[in-house]
Amino acid sequence: MNQTVKIRLESVGKSFAHGRHAEQTLTVLEGVSLDVLAGEFVCLLGPSGCGKSTILNLLAGFERQDQGRLSLDGRPIQGPSPQRGMVFQQPNLFPWLTVLQNVVFGPRMARQAQQDYLPAARHYLQQIGLEKYADHYPWQLSGGMRQRVALARAWLPGPQVLLMDEPFGALDAQTRLVMQDLLNRIWAQTGTTIVFVTHDVDEALFLADRIVLMSAHPGRVREIIDVPFARPRRPDALFLERAYAPIKKQILQALREESSHMLGQAPLELPADAPDVAAKVA
Repeated sequence: MNQTVKIRLESVGKSFAHGRHAEQTLTVLEGVSLDVLAGEFVCLLGPSGCGKSTILNLLAGFERQDQGRLSLDGRPIQGPSPQRGMVFQQPNLFPWLTVLQNVVFGPRMARQAQQDYLPAARHYLQQIGLEKYADHYPWQLSGGMRQRVALARAWLPGPQVLLMDEPFGALDAQTRLVMQDLLNRIWAQTGTTIVFVTHDVDEALFLADRIVLMSAHPGRVREIIDVPFARPRRPDALFLERAYAPIKKQILQALREESSHMLGQAPLELPADAPDVAAKVA
């Protein structure tokens, strides 16, 4: 992997107005520092309300930090840019546009010539298995198909960084596995740097090079876990890896502790011989 730092967060803090009075604020992020390497796949994992989505919004340029510095290739992030694509939990497609028209919406609005983006758009539709649905409308597609369209739309401009906020969270388990495999394949081909928010431990272990565990609010980086599994990966084969269960247990225990802190309760310790449990936390 390229060892060049692509994204850097240095002591980043962010607060929002809170309560009935404007002077009241809630600190969402505090002292967050993180380097993401070029071409790396990083997953942010933590309890609800720890600021994972806020980090993505700051990186996308939708919000501005109150403290610290965010940079891309050493240059400060000061607003939205085509260099940084965003994929949300909901596909947010335009219902009056066809699949192809949704995919090319960005370049078309930028008044680029069709010959510059149309072949690539059709290539991505082929990659996601929807070339036969180019003239269909979103309401004619399943949820998973709509999210595939959103993925192609985000990748078409050739972003250097793709920011993904629980993009598969609303999908059923089977469709989610298909989407994870699809994302892995396109990422391997493009080398795009990805920052991916999830609540699903298995998803993070399957997709990520590194997992960033966040503390309960105010969000801080609690620890960073290197995922040791070789690529390409298959979800069914991962379960057979000797390191899989210990890493998953470590992450689940950390998430339980942080969720307990958020609720003001003592954390529940997992017994040494605890069987594998559901990976969806928070």
